This record gives sequence, structure tokens and C-alpha cells, in this order.
Amino acid sequence: MNSTAALILALETAPGVIIPLIREVPPQILKCRPSAGKWSAYEHAVHLSQSDVAFRARLDLILSTPEPIIKTIENSAEDEAGALLDIDLDESLDRYVRERAALVTRLQQLSPAEWQKSAVHEAFDHYSVFIMFRHLYVHEMHHAYLLEQLMLKNDWD
Repeated sequence: MNSTAALILALETAPGVIIPLIREVPPQILKCRPSAGKWSAYEHAVHLSQSDVAFRARLDLILSTPEPIIKTIENSAEDEAGALLDIDLDESLDRYVRERAALVTRLQQLSPAEWQKSAVHEAFDHYSVFIMFRHLYVHEMHHAYLLEQLMLKNDWD
């Protein structure tokens, strides 16, 4: 994917893939973790609903700073321990839709030069606005894949 238009469209339509997928997960396994330290489908969905705020903040930083430095986003110890299970799923998915619409609107307003603006990322060799949002999309599809694996898992105890 090397077109900003294609990337924006992919980001815009991602909730239409992820939300039906999470709604398809049987309620009896929605919060089941497949093993210790691995997230449930519920946790993956809530996590995805929180990503856009961080990426919009990164965008603002990159566009407003001459030599921006981007820190890696790490899951908190609380989230890893199960805190995401206490967050309302319906509210999270509503937030995901709202935040994504706002993000798409913002991305549609970027100039070609803004899409190419670079930053130093502590974990990556090179980084730009385009790479950042492609990374967001790939990250989402990775979680969507994990959601589907959990939904289709046939050996729940």
C-alpha cells in the first residue's frame, strides 16, 4: 500500500470489518483468554478502540515539531493483567467509530508534504506520517486476525 487514498479508505472501512467480527464472537467465550497472558477477544476489541487517540496525538506532534521523536507505545501492566475486561465494550466500539471518523477527516486534509513528514521513532529505522498510519492499519488487521482465531477456536475448556 503506497497510496494515501487507499490507506485512508482502508482505515475508514476497518471498523466495518472489526465490529461485525467482535459481534460474531459467542458471548460465552468473549472474555475467555486462550492462555495466561494472552488477550481475549473482548480485550483485543477494547484495545483497538483506544488506538486512534494516540495516533492523532502522534500526528499533531510530527506536524508541529521540527525534529519529532516518537516513543514506542507499550501496553500497560494493568491492561496486560486484565483491566480492559472492565471497560464497557459497547461504549468502546462506539468510541472507535467516532474516533475513526474524526481521524479519517483529519487525514483527508493532509497535504502530500505532510504525509511525507518524517520523525525519529525509537524502535524503527525510519518513520513518516504515511508509515505511521499504515502501521495503524496493519496493527488493526493483526488484532482482527487474532479475534477471528479466538472466535473460531474449537478447544475451549
